Amino acid sequence: MNVLMTVLFGLIAMTVIVPIALYYKSGQKKGKECLLMNAVSFFSVLAVAMICTLGGGIGVLAAGETSGLTVGEGLKFIGAALSTGLSGIGGGIAVASAASAAIGAMSENEKIMGKTLIFVALAEGIALYGLVISILILFNS
Repeated sequence: MNVLMTVLFGLIAMTVIVPIALYYKSGQKKGKECLLMNAVSFFSVLAVAMICTLGGGIGVLAAGETSGLTVGEGLKFIGAALSTGLSGIGGGIAVASAASAAIGAMSENEKIMGKTLIFVALAEGIALYGLVISILILFNS
């Protein structure tokens, strides 16, 4: 198993190193192709790594050994992860829109800086609400 993990970490490192080397070798002209190669190779190696590492858990389940987690506890962890992750993504999208509008408005009138910061802070609150919900999910018995 250690050899498999070493090979997988090496492959993941190569998915980053090879496109960067090709980018600089091409004279920084094939940026989109190298980025696409990086993304495709990284996620394909990551999928293979997940399949290989999860394969060991199937053998344990076939042997009849349990890990001590119930279905309810597993769903609790999935719900906490989803609430944190999705609220973080939503907050990032909201901050991107609000911050760019705030910068555009401040370029015309510098006196409205305080008002624009309030809108950006409200957008950041979305991520904090998701974090609070995930904490409530995890520590609710």
